[in-house]
Amino acid sequence: MIILDYHNVIIKNTLEARLKENKVEAVDMVVADFDGVTYHISTPEKKTVLMISVGWSCFPDLVKYGANELLRREYGDYLLSTPEEGYDVTLSIDSETAPSDEESINEIIRKISLLKRNLLAAPFERAAQEQEQCEKEQKTEINSELMAIHYREEETIYVKSNVDRVTVIFSTMFKDETDKIFGKVFLQEFVDARRRAPALQNAPQVLYSIREPPRELSHLNLKDSDDSSYVTFVLFPNHFKAGDVREDTISRIQIFRDYLHYHIKCSKAYMHTRMRARVRDFLKVLNRARPEVINAEKKTASGRTFRRT
Repeated sequence: MIILDYHNVIIKNTLEARLKENKVEAVDMVVADFDGVTYHISTPEKKTVLMISVGWSCFPDLVKYGANELLRREYGDYLLSTPEEGYDVTLSIDSETAPSDEESINEIIRKISLLKRNLLAAPFERAAQEQEQCEKEQKTEINSELMAIHYREEETIYVKSNVDRVTVIFSTMFKDETDKIFGKVFLQEFVDARRRAPALQNAPQVLYSIREPPRELSHLNLKDSDDSSYVTFVLFPNHFKAGDVREDTISRIQIFRDYLHYHIKCSKAYMHTRMRARVRDFLKVLNRARPEVINAEKKTASGRTFRRT
């Protein structure tokens, strides 16, 4: 099974070249990432100062759920108070003043290459903290906000904390009929795998529905569509314990949609490869099955010709 990277590889490679290999050169490139994210990597002032800007249509949603506070916590002085025009967040790294020890350099590279991941982590962290606080105070009810992140056109992530769990709902659109079939098979397997395998009993509960939104979204009056599906993950406290467990859970659940569509495309490519191989085998059989031409001229061992009647 292939798990997609959480970080942006181009940003990581660019930073490694500058901070580890001391390749200081002018840069100006625009990089696309999953979910409509756009990066601008440039050196507008001088070659030693690298600026990394990110633009995302759902940034206003993320700000409401604590994205600015999370960015200040993670990036500190690297975060510019005024982002580059046309972008939502800008980081600035000066090669001359950056730490020189390997551990600090690796940490800077890791954090900056996870910029998109850290932006989207804000609502998940907030939901986990709300549930954790509720558990500490031994509350039996919680009136938490349903956080909606419109991270793609016509697709949304909903996050809501509860007394004993955090619910994450992905609304997914399948425009292609083949994608609908493959998607249904994949998503139904997510639902059934936990029920069939005893080793997966501690995994999050997964629910899947077509057209009809889960009850958590009933008050939103969402428009029904044959192209829409909803995948619900129910995360329990053991899935988001503070520390590495929480960080890993947030990272993995963020890439669920990309993971799903990536494997749908891989499956379609595999099916096409199998079909082309099968067609080639059929053509070989047909070529071997060509009937012998009647009345064809034959030659004997002595060189005389004759026709079979």
